[in-house]
Amino acid sequence: MAQNQTANEAKGFYKLSWLQRIGFGSGDMAQNLIYQTVSIWLLFFYTNVYGLAPGTAALMFLIVRLVDVLWDPLVGAFVDKSNPKWGKYRSWLVLGGIPLAGLAVLCFWNGFSGSIVYAYITYVGMSMCYTLVNVPYGALNSSLTRDTEEITVLTSTRMFMANLGALIVKSLPMIIAIFAPVAADGSAITDKPESATAWFITMTIFAVAGLALLIFSFSQCKERVVMDQKESENVKVSDLWMEFLRNRPLRVLAFFFITAFAMMSIGNAADAYFMTYNVEATPVMTTAFMWLGTIPAFIFMPLVPAIKRKIGKKGMFYLFLGTAITGMAMMYVFVQVEALKQFWLLCIAQFVKSTGIIVATGYMWALVPEVVSYGEYTSGRRIAGIVNALTGIFFKAGMALGGVVPGLVLSIVGFDAALSHQTAFAEQGILWLVCVIPAVLLLLAIWIISKYELEDDVIDKINMEIEARAKNA
Repeated sequence: MAQNQTANEAKGFYKLSWLQRIGFGSGDMAQNLIYQTVSIWLLFFYTNVYGLAPGTAALMFLIVRLVDVLWDPLVGAFVDKSNPKWGKYRSWLVLGGIPLAGLAVLCFWNGFSGSIVYAYITYVGMSMCYTLVNVPYGALNSSLTRDTEEITVLTSTRMFMANLGALIVKSLPMIIAIFAPVAADGSAITDKPESATAWFITMTIFAVAGLALLIFSFSQCKERVVMDQKESENVKVSDLWMEFLRNRPLRVLAFFFITAFAMMSIGNAADAYFMTYNVEATPVMTTAFMWLGTIPAFIFMPLVPAIKRKIGKKGMFYLFLGTAITGMAMMYVFVQVEALKQFWLLCIAQFVKSTGIIVATGYMWALVPEVVSYGEYTSGRRIAGIVNALTGIFFKAGMALGGVVPGLVLSIVGFDAALSHQTAFAEQGILWLVCVIPAVLLLLAIWIISKYELEDDVIDKINMEIEARAKNA
């Protein structure tokens, strides 16, 4: 048994220790502490604290994503081409992590309140640094091992850690309340310009913690399955589009990323408005509600390997995407029917919705190493950085929709941050952002993932063939 394991590991089918798995997962936890704070809360900060109009903020989110479309392929090619002494991919966890943490803090600084120029500089800079971390981090997954079972466990661990970070991020209202000024009635002021310092302090805490986790992840990741240095020298930006054209599973995954991240970004950006205006929740209620958007990860992500073995990867996607749609439908009905508009019922709907979203969108990252291997099988080159840059372009395209759509919808329905209570039309617009539009996107995601062809037995054969080629070369 030991001999077989050693032989397999020599072929690239490595098994990792739990410390290594947790170390890798810590990298995603770190990125969530920083980037998910931006994704969920920055629009709300801009409109309610910093003083930007929703339409102005929406346009900025779109422009930042367009910059990413140009920037991400350059980073992907650069990462695959370079060979830093600390590791091809893991080096960037530190080299990109330091400026990422600094710029994330500056995004939530109100020193130039209302300045669109300052907002653009800090948000664009932060997003560019995030790419410098995220693209190499994504490539790390496929560089650690070829073993599909190990990648499933690794992805489950990663998503568990990522959602631990998300749980902390969704505690932000309570954390801000600690540092926020107090109103005459004794409640914390967290959604007005007076709370700017509290937002800055909270983001600083998250950024420092995120950087520490990136350094820990760097220390635990060991790259074993990487491109030959001679091949690295020939990597070009154009390889990205060539890979997209010839790699059909990659195309399917790319469009799945667009819909999935658009769905998540729209819902995440709208949650703060939903709890503030539709539910009129306290910071404690908002935190509890958002916790329920993450807690299912700790219940279901450890079960993913067993669920996948039982019903297959496509079956798992269908089951959990359908669960998410069911939760959204429940939430819509509960809010629309006055007798059912109870906070505890909304929490149940949130739990159901989040269970589906967390498992489906969490496991999709396990498919990235598969399309990397498929590309290597068909082209002879393992350009993990390029592939992750491409998936990065598409998930950021989804996030662009997620950033633009809420701002546009809020503008159309007449949202006014100066009002404590919004019009019925504005509240309905917020509800569409939380339930209806994400549900439509999930239906599209189900159709897209039905076109994915790389089942486990197929990808195992591909990986073994690649290793056999390398041995005979």
